[in-house]
Amino acid sequence: MSRSSAINRRAFLGSAAALGAAGLAMPSLAQQYDPYTGQPIHGGAPGAVPGAAPDAGQVQYDPNADSRHNISSFSAQSWQPHFETLTNGAILCDLTSRAVHFWSEDGGTYRVYPSSIPVSEDLTRTGRTEIIKKVEGPSWSPTPDMKARNPEWPDFVGPGPDNPLGTHALWLSWQYYRIHGTHDTRKIGRKSSNGCIGLYNEHIKELFGLTKIGTQVLVI
Repeated sequence: MSRSSAINRRAFLGSAAALGAAGLAMPSLAQQYDPYTGQPIHGGAPGAVPGAAPDAGQVQYDPNADSRHNISSFSAQSWQPHFETLTNGAILCDLTSRAVHFWSEDGGTYRVYPSSIPVSEDLTRTGRTEIIKKVEGPSWSPTPDMKARNPEWPDFVGPGPDNPLGTHALWLSWQYYRIHGTHDTRKIGRKSSNGCIGLYNEHIKELFGLTKIGTQVLVI
């Protein structure tokens, strides 16, 4: 291991420990890849996720984009600058820090999760929306634009380890936009999605349980 790699790894582990001490949710150490270095964990083979589907298996990130170790930029936020009330709970998707914040309706539960964000500005949508549907074990179909760009992609992928939406998905009122999981852990913390916000499967499962239909969402 090079000196720089060792320093980066120590910095990541130190940041992870600090976040854990602060009560911020972190993925289990069983993840196959370290998303901040792209290196395999526990001897996993680099470069591919076994059986992965198009949008999950090959990381759709811009190689010229900033892929900094953004975990160190996470900070707690207050809901008041972003929402008038916490009715139905609130989710803030911060594209700058690549983090998803959640507040429960009573204000007693607060979570922060690292996320993937859209790979380009033309795929990015910001503003206010809400959760209109919740699906455990979602299926996936490419949008017409995705299919036009990638005609070799399948028309449909059922629930399971090949699915780009991971284990759970939250439908937003904007057509084609979701907050969902991913089986490809390399995508988290990067500009790597076709428009949606991606979370570790452990985190989307928790967020899925905390939210309800009508939970307000702000993407900034």
